[in-house]
Amino acid sequence: MNDLYARHRNVLPDWLALYYEDPLEITHGEGRHVWDARGNRYLDFFGGILTTMTAHALPEVTKAVSEQAGRIIHSSTLYLNRPMVELAERIAQLSQIPNARVFFTSSGTEANDTALLLATAHRGSNTVLAMRNSYHGRSFSAVGITGNRGWSPTALSPLQTLYVHGGVRTRGPYAHLNDAEFIAACVADLKDLLGHTRPSAALIAEPIQGVGGFTSPPDGLYAAFRDVLQEHGILWIADEVQTGWGRTGEHFWGWQAHARGGPPDIVTFAKGIGNGMSIGGVVARAEIMNCLDANSISTFGGTQVTMAAGLANLTYLLEHDLQGNARRVGGLLIERLRSAAQLPGVREVRGRGLMIGIELVRPGTDEADPQAASAVLEAAREGGLLIGKGGGHNTSALRIAPPLSLTVAEAEEGADVLERALRSTQ
Repeated sequence: MNDLYARHRNVLPDWLALYYEDPLEITHGEGRHVWDARGNRYLDFFGGILTTMTAHALPEVTKAVSEQAGRIIHSSTLYLNRPMVELAERIAQLSQIPNARVFFTSSGTEANDTALLLATAHRGSNTVLAMRNSYHGRSFSAVGITGNRGWSPTALSPLQTLYVHGGVRTRGPYAHLNDAEFIAACVADLKDLLGHTRPSAALIAEPIQGVGGFTSPPDGLYAAFRDVLQEHGILWIADEVQTGWGRTGEHFWGWQAHARGGPPDIVTFAKGIGNGMSIGGVVARAEIMNCLDANSISTFGGTQVTMAAGLANLTYLLEHDLQGNARRVGGLLIERLRSAAQLPGVREVRGRGLMIGIELVRPGTDEADPQAASAVLEAAREGGLLIGKGGGHNTSALRIAPPLSLTVAEAEEGADVLERALRSTQ
């Protein structure tokens, strides 16, 4: 056990998860690569859990942070804040929500917490619809709506949560149906649920479930849900903490795969916009955002140095068409992985853009194989590649989400390492 690991275990909670049998200390990064304390270089296919969206040590972001830190780092929302207003203006326009208002937080958890506060206050109800296999954060209210037992440590909650089918296409009672039948069955389930319960405040859903293993429904499911929700006045919250900013390649926001009825009532975001800086936030129509009848502030949400980073990062993303790069390079990567992963222990390779999941099972069965996922994680590290893992109660998936500036050569390199890691653990 190295000294830093021993100190970590002595002073930090037992439930604070670490990857790898010999945990890794990352000391610096550049582009799509990071280095550990021993000088080993890794191709990063996880980006600090999808936070390093553009590149490690991106000069434009580093320069913006340094220049802003030299002026003022923080003042709170009690004072006018030019970088916060400028970033809010850009996000409001990109959100496609009419008459949008933006509130900044310091994390995705806090963003979802705020969205739940707004929805329940606006609707006068503490009943929330959520998806099975979902994950929405670490706070008391967020774990209460998380449909993934591995990330929900308590059944206590300030909310009454009702779970809906549909977030996982290839497992569950409707998996055998075609896409149209799947959507119809999930809509029928939603209608039945609403007929038996008190009025709900909102449905919160990740367009692609992140911690759940990068699972998703057929395109159009949430549009069909929204037709039902609107009949009851129920709000739609799109949790875009992992899917936002073009990561899926085909769309800037994940909800746009379900856009028939227009944008969601509320969108939450975080992770990639700050490129590692602590930025989260909520976008909502003005009448929803302004429904609170008490004062509020955010001490660290929208602080000047993080807003400067977000502005520089978003500008770089748009000017260099990183959404287009995610579509092109991600498409090549997922096809390469599908062709390389014709192994008995690989059940499915799924995803969009640079958000790819590989579900692992025990060979000859349909049972999750979390030991195999851990083994592949270790083997990939030995080969110089960092990836993630996730999945619900009966799934085990590898999660692949590199910075959106990934090159074709790096995609090929990572696919080679991952294929060898998969084969070595069969």
